[in-house]
Amino acid sequence: MPVSAGSPSVGNHAANLATISPDKIGSAIAKERRATAPALDSFSLGEPMKKKSFRHQDNAAEPVRIWKARNFIHAHSAEELSLGKVARAANTSTNYFSEKFKEATGTNFVKYVARTRFEKAQALLRNADLRVSEIAFAVGFQSLSQFNRVFKKFAGKSPTEYRAAARRRNKNGSS
Repeated sequence: MPVSAGSPSVGNHAANLATISPDKIGSAIAKERRATAPALDSFSLGEPMKKKSFRHQDNAAEPVRIWKARNFIHAHSAEELSLGKVARAANTSTNYFSEKFKEATGTNFVKYVARTRFEKAQALLRNADLRVSEIAFAVGFQSLSQFNRVFKKFAGKSPTEYRAAARRRNKNGSS
């Protein structure tokens, strides 16, 4: 079942991406990936991920299957993701995975994927000279309106407002 309501997938929008220079998006995403790869747990704005959410595993490391799933989500967030697809990547059943994923991360799968895509979009808005629509499709959203809705939910402002504020901060900070 495809992810929906906050974290849809890319699938039909290859045509939209065809008009964008692959080198332009590829280099921006590669740069963002290098900057954020070590920080898989850094969910900073909006609704924070719960680090202390190992309710049934106090003082234990993250389960290997959840670690695999989180890495799979981060590596494939621009693609169509479903709970079943990620559960298969983690070698577990869908229902069991859904329950254990929420226990380990403190959030459900759909919100986690939406947050992952949001954070990648945030980095691209701050650091890349791509159009908002290019960023929306590059990070895995199916439509620009959905991207705007999810972004505003997490950041409290539209992607355009976020980019303008980030550029003002950079301009004032580097003067």
